[in-house]
Amino acid sequence: MRIPPRFTLPVVAALLSTLFAGPATAAAPPPAGVLVTAPSRVGSICSSHLPAQAHDTLGLIRSGGPYPFRQDGSVFSNREGILPSRTTGYYHEYTVITPGSPTRGARRIVTGSAEREDYYTADHYASFDLVDHTC
Repeated sequence: MRIPPRFTLPVVAALLSTLFAGPATAAAPPPAGVLVTAPSRVGSICSSHLPAQAHDTLGLIRSGGPYPFRQDGSVFSNREGILPSRTTGYYHEYTVITPGSPTRGARRIVTGSAEREDYYTADHYASFDLVDHTC
């Protein structure tokens, strides 16, 4: 018997395994009282590892501007849900200039209301690193 080309050996093996062994069972729930949280997608970055333009942006934030783009200082709504959940207005975003880019580029600093709570993203909010200002 010839297997149709859309079925690969791993698919056939999985089907046969299910037929003979039954479907896989779900993992057991955690014991009562154990808090399960989603893995954090927020890393950390030493301030000394930030690009020079990020330091320029942090300096502008400390001095209150002026900022190069009208969007700078606007409320960041955290629609991606990567940063810790906070009330609207807690986070604000600022452009980190990308040399050679004809637009604002993808790099940003997002600040939280807590002192020195600065997040850097180089990929337009797909991931964030909390800036460690002590190194």
